[in-house]
Amino acid sequence: METGKLIQSFQDSWNSFVEQIPSILAAILVIALGIFIANKLTDLSRKFIAGKSADPLMTNFLIKAIKTVFVIIVIMFGLKVAGLDGIATGVLTAAGASAVILGFAFKDIGENFISGIILSFNRPFNINDTVSIGDIFGRVKSMEFRYTKLKTFDGKDVYIPNSDVIKKPVFNFTEDGYFRMDFMVGIAYENDIDQAKKIILNTMNSHPLSLKDEDREPFVMTDELGVNSINIKVFFWVAAEDYRRDALMIRSEMIDQVKINLLANGISMPANIQELKWYKE
Repeated sequence: METGKLIQSFQDSWNSFVEQIPSILAAILVIALGIFIANKLTDLSRKFIAGKSADPLMTNFLIKAIKTVFVIIVIMFGLKVAGLDGIATGVLTAAGASAVILGFAFKDIGENFISGIILSFNRPFNINDTVSIGDIFGRVKSMEFRYTKLKTFDGKDVYIPNSDVIKKPVFNFTEDGYFRMDFMVGIAYENDIDQAKKIILNTMNSHPLSLKDEDREPFVMTDELGVNSINIKVFFWVAAEDYRRDALMIRSEMIDQVKINLLANGISMPANIQELKWYKE
């Protein structure tokens, strides 16, 4: 008797499944077609948003969000076509409950996701900006839902959680494109300090890439009286998109030219001097 009921139950389930096959095939077709249309709409949205916004990070974030919403709508509609409204409702209910449970279990993931949303609308950098976040120094390459990707200048790819970007100070070196550089010059005690400063300033002003406007003109100052030399600190401003390479190359050229001009005008740059004393036993 029990075997007969089991066989009958199986037959009923099979017959019900066979009756649902057209609806299931229709749902698969709807989902496939819907995903295809969602991709097309996503491409159109990308072009529209890119035309309205010059911010690639914002564009990328919004496109991913739009595509995710489209796919969810298509799947829910496909389940409805298959006559599985109850499953669709259950999935949404379970997703809501799971979100609460997972929110406690994976607090950091949720925090990074929310931080990514905040950063997409309000952040202190753009693509290819040179920034320092915590101990990481590099160039911004992309921003995803959970992390921000930096490329360090020694070739490392670093993925920083968005929550850290929100919490930690962010130093942007390329937001306005101006950098103040500095270096130290040591001259001998017997040299004329004012003459050395004048030579250094003339060297700074003669370099074509040294800024000379009112707010960013070069200047020099006596920094300290060292053991072997009078140390003069040199400050100057440059405009460069590449903070690491362009700015550092300009600084290198400045140092080379300052050395040449000081020596050419009789200003000596002494090396370290050590005094040796011999004592009798």
